[in-house]
Amino acid sequence: MTTTNPFDRPVWASLTSTPGLAEGGDLAKRYRRDVNLFASARDDADDASLTALAGLVAEGESVFVLQAQPMPVPKGLQALRRAEGVQMVAGRAIAAEPGAEAVVVLGDADAAAMLALAQLTEPGPFLARTHTMGRFVGIRSEGVLVAMAGERMRFEGGTEVSGVCVHPEFRGRGYARRLSSVVAHAIQQRGDQPFLHAWTTNEAAIALYESLGFEIRTEVQVTVLGK
Repeated sequence: MTTTNPFDRPVWASLTSTPGLAEGGDLAKRYRRDVNLFASARDDADDASLTALAGLVAEGESVFVLQAQPMPVPKGLQALRRAEGVQMVAGRAIAAEPGAEAVVVLGDADAAAMLALAQLTEPGPFLARTHTMGRFVGIRSEGVLVAMAGERMRFEGGTEVSGVCVHPEFRGRGYARRLSSVVAHAIQQRGDQPFLHAWTTNEAAIALYESLGFEIRTEVQVTVLGK
């Protein structure tokens, strides 16, 4: 039986909570193709849900599934990659850390710069309209966006911190930590639980988030499904 805890299946919980960003039906959903690559079946133990998920993937496409339990491969799809990660949640109040550089709110006018920074640093799936998934903030240097962080999956009671990336020439200045704290603080201020995901092997990122006040809640499985 598929768990009903939204934190165990954050993709499905988010897709059903933000219908304007999703496509699909009652049995399976995916983000619009310009928003993100994540997809989910309503019930992994239900053949009809798995079939519906396969129907959302076109020939030559791939989608990402992220959840606590292992993902069965729907008929007609193949697992192109499997990896393990951790889901972390804020275990205490997180303050927005100060700094000399101004933190600015990003929007549609910054979409091209955000996409370019994400393509350079590869923080995870980030497409032309990923920034519409939530509130993003950034730091500029001489007018150029050099660091950003924002919100990705959202459902009642929880919002994911994601898209954290820093231009290689500006690393080591604490920008990732500062922006992550700003995003997490804003999430807590509106009454939601901040959470995030990191690869199990990314010990540096896990240590950074632990120092901010995040705790590992569970392991997660990431499966890339393709047709």
